[in-house]
Amino acid sequence: MSNATPDNVKQERKTGMTSVIKAFETCTRTPPKQAGCCAVLYSTPFPGPLYAVIGWGVLLLAALFLFVPPVAAQDVSQFVGRYSGSVEVVHADGDIDPRDMSVEISETRKGFSVRWTSITEKNDGRRKEKSYKVEFRESDRAGIFSAAMGRNVFGHEVQLDPMKGHPYVWARITEGTLTVFSLYIHQNGDYEMQQYDRSLSEKGLHLVFSSHLNGRPTRQLETELIRH
Repeated sequence: MSNATPDNVKQERKTGMTSVIKAFETCTRTPPKQAGCCAVLYSTPFPGPLYAVIGWGVLLLAALFLFVPPVAAQDVSQFVGRYSGSVEVVHADGDIDPRDMSVEISETRKGFSVRWTSITEKNDGRRKEKSYKVEFRESDRAGIFSAAMGRNVFGHEVQLDPMKGHPYVWARITEGTLTVFSLYIHQNGDYEMQQYDRSLSEKGLHLVFSSHLNGRPTRQLETELIRH
């Protein structure tokens, strides 16, 4: 015959849940070192078969959560550096403009920044230089970063408003490629999407730039940027 009574069941439940809570607090209160957390997991008693299953399930989920590494911060570091290269831009009329390109990627306290410069040499000897710098902040989605290009009335860094003629910019890191997207909305309502794919290579970065107007491709450039 079973020795279980209502009082025994209540006490078992109370003791079991107390063990779960104490073990969870121990695992989350200390730095998530695998050895320490495993020691807590394996040494915590849970009376009663049902509550043992529940307790182990809770601790397993906690351990998995604690062991997940921060993806964004680790991925950015492999792109940090200064790179430069050149490419020939072929226009619709057949003219070719040599273009020098450079990019500098730096880590910041809240994310990273990208500064890129292009210098175009015209046939008449004129040089046209364009330079941009965007700082990116981690978002709530892993591997996706929002651009901090303006400040609101509270002084917080925010995205610019594309409906006011400003570019809407964000970045993504995936499988060794850092991509920067820029969305422009023209006065007549047309939209233009520019995409910079910078992939890690043996010499530095492999750059592929593409531009689309209302979904139709308008330009694509591809070159190798050498790390300095």
